Amino acid sequence: MPGINARAMEKARTLDCDAVILDLEDAVGPGEKAAARQAVRSALDAKAYRLAVVRINPLTSDHGVVDIRAAAGADAILLPKVGGPADLAAARLLAGNSPLWAMIETPRGVLQVDAIAEGVQALVLGANDLLKEMGGRPRADRANLHHAMAALVTAARAHGALALDAVHNDIADAQGFTADCALGRDFGFDGKTLIHPVQIDAARAAFAPSAAEIAEAKALLAEFEKPENRDKGVIAFRDRMVERLHAEMARRLLDA
Repeated sequence: MPGINARAMEKARTLDCDAVILDLEDAVGPGEKAAARQAVRSALDAKAYRLAVVRINPLTSDHGVVDIRAAAGADAILLPKVGGPADLAAARLLAGNSPLWAMIETPRGVLQVDAIAEGVQALVLGANDLLKEMGGRPRADRANLHHAMAALVTAARAHGALALDAVHNDIADAQGFTADCALGRDFGFDGKTLIHPVQIDAARAAFAPSAAEIAEAKALLAEFEKPENRDKGVIAFRDRMVERLHAEMARRLLDA
């Protein structure tokens, strides 16, 4: 939500989303920064959202340091254009107790994503800026982003961080958005960043396990719990061979 858009910020109070990102960076014009900062501070004080995340301007800009101080107490502070661990050091000193999230949206950020993941609670793919920096063009299949997507998710898993997929810019493209969500889920992302409330239901449907997946997971765990299978590493299940790792995946799905 743009930190300058009072109507959108008020609407966000009623949305069934997991978190609201209050943006002080790209969605706020140069002459609106101070007003947006004040509006975001008021929203934080009012505890208006289930989980409030503030995206600040880069700390190297004229607004970054003031932004991060104003965001004190947010559930997380989202740092843009993180290129490596050094970018996190100054932010950590200023962020207080607020966890840090990192936008991975530059080539340097992709190359350093493992080191970045070690110091943050969440990694967020910023596809628009990344494509611009790469000199690439948007593709429906996102083939030119697959390396970055895989690197981000792998780093997040290695360090216990959340992995959030990039926004889908075309609000009217419901079919494309659904496909985008499915691709992100297949890569292992935990969820997706959104730009409009109309995208919430489709994202929830894509990233939440389906009834069929839940039933499959329960049946698989029950099979491993049978006395004859408890000590086995591999069993036959519904005409395929499954290992203990599949049982761990099933348990993780049910615990999510």
